[in-house]
Amino acid sequence: MVKSGVYLYISSLIYKQDVMIHIIGTHECKVDIKGRIMLPMALKRQLNQVINEGFVIKRSVFNNCLEIHPMSEWNLVVEQVNKLNRFVKKNNDFIRSYMSGLKIVDVDASGRFLIPKDLFLFANIKKEIVLSSSVNMIEVWDKQRYEQSISETLLGFSDLAEEVMGNKSKENLDDIS
Repeated sequence: MVKSGVYLYISSLIYKQDVMIHIIGTHECKVDIKGRIMLPMALKRQLNQVINEGFVIKRSVFNNCLEIHPMSEWNLVVEQVNKLNRFVKKNNDFIRSYMSGLKIVDVDASGRFLIPKDLFLFANIKKEIVLSSSVNMIEVWDKQRYEQSISETLLGFSDLAEEVMGNKSKENLDDIS
């Protein structure tokens, strides 16, 4: 009986990971005095399948913004991280830094989620923010920083697009989500 219970649990984990999330859109929002953000209706609809599982919010590796990962997508990231050899110091240093500051957040009955204070300060968030989709996660930016980042990226975007996507054969483009 225990074996079948374990099997059912593992099967449900695998099934939930099969739900692929592709988030679309950029949304301007305001943060209330307590650091809460109302999730825009368009995002709530896209996240409907996973909204009750919770989310992981963390510092971005490359930008001064935050990343919100649906729990099912975060579990896939953790699987990759967990494959690193812990007997290599660089790997341990990476894991410690990458996993530090993570928080689990839930969307409340009113459709709001709270940005923890330490992450709020890291991203230098003021009152106006941008929630920007990034395929399977959402970036949370201070609006002014977001506009500055986009302006800088757009300057060389054609070169960037060619460098990143130009080497891909037509068949390999099907693997890109």
